[in-house]
Order: sequence, then structure tokens, then C-alpha cells
Amino acid sequence: MENIVNAVNNVVWSNWLVYLCLGAGIYFSLRTKFSQIRNLKEMVHLLFAGEKSEEGISSFQGFCTALAGRIGTGNIAGVATAIAWGGPGALFWMWAIAFLGAGSAFAESTLGQLYKEKHDGQYCGGPAYYIEKGFGKKGWAKAYGMLFAIVTVISIGVLLPGVQSNSIAAAVNNAFGVNVTITGVALVILVGVVIFGGIKRIGSAAEFIVPFMGGAYILMAVIIIIVNIGYLPHVIALIFKSAFRAEPTFAGIIGSTIAWGVKRGVYSNEAGQGTGPQASSAAEVSHPAKQGFVQAFSVYVDTLFVCSATGFMILMTDNYTTFNADGSVLYNAGTAYTVDQIGPAYTQGAVNTLINGFGAAFVAIALFFFAFTTLMAYYYIAEVNVNYIIKRLTGKGNVMATHVLKVVLLGMTFYGAVKTSDLAWAMGDIGVGLMAWLNIIAILALSNIAMKCFKDYERQLKEGKASEDITFDPVSLGIKNADFWENLNAGKVE
Repeated sequence: MENIVNAVNNVVWSNWLVYLCLGAGIYFSLRTKFSQIRNLKEMVHLLFAGEKSEEGISSFQGFCTALAGRIGTGNIAGVATAIAWGGPGALFWMWAIAFLGAGSAFAESTLGQLYKEKHDGQYCGGPAYYIEKGFGKKGWAKAYGMLFAIVTVISIGVLLPGVQSNSIAAAVNNAFGVNVTITGVALVILVGVVIFGGIKRIGSAAEFIVPFMGGAYILMAVIIIIVNIGYLPHVIALIFKSAFRAEPTFAGIIGSTIAWGVKRGVYSNEAGQGTGPQASSAAEVSHPAKQGFVQAFSVYVDTLFVCSATGFMILMTDNYTTFNADGSVLYNAGTAYTVDQIGPAYTQGAVNTLINGFGAAFVAIALFFFAFTTLMAYYYIAEVNVNYIIKRLTGKGNVMATHVLKVVLLGMTFYGAVKTSDLAWAMGDIGVGLMAWLNIIAILALSNIAMKCFKDYERQLKEGKASEDITFDPVSLGIKNADFWENLNAGKVE
């Protein structure tokens, strides 16, 4: 089983996917004239400016729901994994894919808002919707949208939950000695309580948990960085040297450095993967580009803040071991780890240098909250795509299908908690990779439509309109099949 999964993973995550992720980021950055820098102030303003309604959640809740999906094991265990297999330079490539990926995140989330629909009194949308509608509702476009929805349900509902629960179980076992089976059962109960409450309960929970735990985690990182401030110049130099073959110790793994940095960067911030647009589509905004800007900012928060916090903690305290592709040790920084210990143990060891014995518990608690909110977001994303599949096939929703999805996701959450980390991560990587392939190709093909929304928003800003007064009319821009916005402007949306 593990050999088959690893073989499939190697095919999905070939160098071509790495090039596609980086290339898409560069393309959208150039087309928006590096909007991720120019419009940073607007991103922060819009984050808190949105309104929620009975049909949708606020921009901030949409931001937190998407961030709940982004901030998870990738920020703690994923960064450690990237350093273990790619060396310190992998952190640079995580930064690179975050900076460039903000452009991709803007495009996909704008498209998600543009082609969203209203089902059962709530907004929903995502890649399946904009693939179908953006390409003109043609037969092949509907098939492509259906394919993405099916892949997403399998990836988000089956392959990825185990990564989150596995890391929680490992960290809790390391910190408190709790058996992984007990942790798995507890997770199933807690996640079940939230996901049976729908998107509004998920959004409300994420709105509280994400800022609180993210802030506490970054504060801990800042304290550790201050305590070890003398090592900061060395660590920064090490990251950049290792990223470009200038550090002899890691010069032989430059290919792995880029691959692991991009791979874990995409896993962490999900830019281009197609998950962010699904939460974005549920937000109540007056222009699709607004949520695009908000989601671009969430990529920064995820990687440039949370992932960097983990990376600096690990590197500044010398709590890592780097391995060759065959599993042999390449370099022991200060604390020797085995291949089986790659993951939360690196970060737990780093925090332990501040207060001995505290690191394991703190990281276990942080990882629990991060991964818990990710599991909530996973369910919402999977539900959106199940509803898409059912409605396209039958013309109406199916409550039983969503209940089956809940049971499957909870079952895979438990399964992941009790299985080996290598198998859990490999399965998760396949899910991320398949979605990224399908989604990035789609948003590149639909880039002209996303750019029409972008230019329309910037035009209104330049005319002196406040962001609160900016409106959207797809017909005037020559955009077809944006049914929700056409009906809204015609007064047909209740």
C-alpha cells in the first residue's frame, strides 16, 4: 500500500508541478503589476470592511475560514519536513511560493466570488463552478468542473484529513503520552460537533480560534527569536546560501530544496490549490476582487508569518537533522533526530530550549487547534463539492449525501490518527497535487476574466470611490454566466 501511494505521489509531484506553481505565480504577479505589494494596504482594509448576512459570512470570517484550512500541520510539521529533506534553503522557496502565490490566490478567489451561486439560502462556489461557467457551460467544461469536484471530494474528504489528525496524535503522544487511538476518538467527537452545524458555525469557530492560536504561536516564536537574536544573521545567511548552492553542506540537494520548499509551501498556504476560493465564495462582498485581495493577504499570514515563525525557531535553536533521499543523515545541526521523528518533534524541541519540558505541550496544543480548524474547513470544502456533484446530476440537493460525507471524513480522521506519518503525508500530497494540477491550469486559462475584475476594481479606486462604494456589473465588462451578480443587479436576489 505505502509503495503504491509513494509511486503515485512521485508522478503527481514531478518537477512539472513545481514549475507550474511557480510559473502561475510569476504570471499573475506580472499581470497585476505585483498587486500583492501595491495593494497591501487595501488588502488589510478590506479584511475588516466586509459585511455578513443571512446568506453569507463576513470577509473576515471568510478569511479566517480559508486561513483555518491553510494554517495547520503544514505550518508546524510541514516546515520541519521541508527542512529535514530540503535543508534550510527550503524555507526561502516557501517564501517565494507565498509571495508569488498571492497572485494566484487573488485570481482563484476572485473567480470563486464571480461565479458563486446561492443554494439553500447560503452562498457557495469554487473551482468547479468557475470552471463550468467561465468556459461557457460547454459540455467539456461541465465535465472538467465535475472532475475537479470529484477529485476535491476524494482529496479533501479522504486523503487529507489523516495528515492533520496524524500530526495531532503524534504531538499529543509525545507531549502527554496519550495513546493515538484515544486522540483519534476525541478528534472525531469534537470535529463532528462543529461540522454538523454548517458553514456559519465553522466560520464562527474559525473567527475565534484562528486569531487567538495564531497570535499565541507567533508570540512564542518572537520570544525565542529575541532570546537567540545573536544567531539571526547567521540563520538568514544560511537560508539564502542553502537556497542557491552557496552553502557547501547542502549544495548537493539544491533540486530537493526547491521541490520541498514549493511542495510544502503549496501544502501550507494552498495558493493555486483551489481550496481558498471555496471559503471566499461564501463571503458577502460588493465586488469579486474584494475577496481576492483578502485571500491574497491570507497567503502572507500563513507562510510569511506562521511558517517563518516555525522555521526560525527550528533553525535558530539548531533543532533539526537533514537527510539524504535514501534516509541517511546528511547533517545534524545540534540535536540528532531519526527519520521517524521528522515533524512536530523539531518544533517541540525548539520551544523546549526556552522552557525545558514546555515545548512538547505548547506545540501539541497549538497543533491541535491549527489542525482542528483545518479539519473544519476541509469538511466545508468537501460539502460544497458534493453538493455541486449532486445538483449537477439530479438538479437538487441531497441531505443524505452530506451526512455520508461527514461520516467518511470523520472515519478518515480517525484512520489517519492511528497510521504512520509517512503514509498520511504521502496520501495528503497526492490530494494537494491533483487539485493543484486541475485548478492552476483552469485559472491560467481564465486569467483574462480575473483580470477584468481586477482592472475594474482598480479603475473605481482611481476614480476616487471608497472601497465600500465600489460595485460590480459583469455585463458591462463582457463577462458571461455570472448569474448571481446579474440577478443581484436586477434585484432578483432575495
